[in-house]
Amino acid sequence: MKPNDHYATFNGPAEVRLVRTLPGPIERIWEYLTDPEKRARWFADGTTEPKAGGKLNLVFQHKNISPNEEPPAQYKKMNDEGHAMACTVLRWEPPRVLSYTFDDDSDVTFELTPEGKNVILVLTHRSRGTDIPFLSGYASGWHTHFAILTALLDGTTPPPFWATHTKLKAHYEKVHGALIN
Repeated sequence: MKPNDHYATFNGPAEVRLVRTLPGPIERIWEYLTDPEKRARWFADGTTEPKAGGKLNLVFQHKNISPNEEPPAQYKKMNDEGHAMACTVLRWEPPRVLSYTFDDDSDVTFELTPEGKNVILVLTHRSRGTDIPFLSGYASGWHTHFAILTALLDGTTPPPFWATHTKLKAHYEKVHGALIN
């Protein structure tokens, strides 16, 4: 298994952590996390107010990142019409740390560390309570989104979003389910 294919780890039932090695420099990776046009190519569009306490609006429309793929029925509306999420920037420390609220009950933190020509990206997604049952879906989503980002950065063909997410979700549900049951 290649390092960027490794599964995320759960640090208890309320936290998932994913580590990826990406081709740098660090400023390039920071742009893919914060520039709406670049972020839209692998994750979500939307504006960012670049400061702690600033507003960050994520607009998910997966047909834009995987246009030739039919989504599972439960995600069809989100895929076609999109889903907006209002977030608040918690930490804005370019080009090393970005953290913001996610959904109504989570926080995500991206930490970037240069390592030669590469950048180590560590994502930590922490639940603050009621969304713990959704953490397996978040894990499979992050894993899939970062596979797409890695392909974009490497100049290779990105994997299909929904097929990859569906396959990964079964794994993450099993692992996370053992922690919460």
